[in-house]
Amino acid sequence: MNLLSKGEKNQLNYYVLSNRNDMGKYAADLATEHIKKKQKEKEEVRIIFASAPSQDEFLDHLINNKEINWSKIVGFHMDEYIGLPDESDQLFRKYLEEHIVKKVNFKAFHFIEGMKDVNEMKEKYSSLLKEKPIDLCCLGIGENGHIAFNDPPVADFHDPELIKKVALDKYSRQQQVNDGCFNTIEEVPTHALSLTIPALTSASVMVCTVPGPTKKEAVHRVLHDDITTACPATVLREHKRAYLILDEQAYGRE
Repeated sequence: MNLLSKGEKNQLNYYVLSNRNDMGKYAADLATEHIKKKQKEKEEVRIIFASAPSQDEFLDHLINNKEINWSKIVGFHMDEYIGLPDESDQLFRKYLEEHIVKKVNFKAFHFIEGMKDVNEMKEKYSSLLKEKPIDLCCLGIGENGHIAFNDPPVADFHDPELIKKVALDKYSRQQQVNDGCFNTIEEVPTHALSLTIPALTSASVMVCTVPGPTKKEAVHRVLHDDITTACPATVLREHKRAYLILDEQAYGRE
C-alpha cells in the first residue's frame, strides 16, 4: 500500500492513500485490528455498516480477511429509504446483501425496513441498538458532509433519538444520481429512516472511508471547518477513536 500522508485534526486521525484499492485495504486493516481485539474480549461484536459505492473496496477487503470470526458479529445498517418496494435494487439493504451479508456468516444482521410502519420500525431498531454497546461504525461522508442521512438541515449532535425519519435534502438526493443509483433526482425518495449522529458516534471506534474527487470539498470542510451541523461529519473530530481514510482524489492538494 502506498500511504502518501497522514495527520491529525483535533482527535481525528486521517490517512491519504494513492488509490481506491489501497484506501479500502488500509481501512479494512484498521477495522480488522479492532474486530480481532473485541472478538477476544466478548462473545458478540456489534458493527454498523454504510451502504454506498464508496464502501466497495473497504468491504471487499474486509470480507476476505481470514482473521475475522463472522459468527461472532452482529451487523446493523445505518439508513434506508422509506417507501421503496422490497424488490427495488436501490434499497440499501440490497447493497449490503450483495456486498457483505450473503458472503460471510454473520451471527445476525438487523435491517431497517423502509416499507414498515415508521414508528414501529423506529421502536424496534432503537431497542436492538440499546441491547449492547456498538463496537465499530464503518461509514462514509456525503458530498454535503452528511453521515448516514443526517443532512445539514436535520443533523443534531445531541439528538435524543437513535433512529429517526428524515427529509433528504437536494444534495443527498442528487448524490444518489451521481453515484449511479438512480437515473434522475425525481426517482430518488424524499424521506428515509436514519440512525442519528449520537447513535453513530456511540461506537467505540469509527472507520470512515471516503474516495473520489466529488468528496474533495466535503473532506476539506471536515478537516478545516468549525465543528457544527453545517457539515455534520466534522463531529468525527470530537470522537476519541475515529479514523478517516481517503484516496488522493478525495484529499486533493491542500
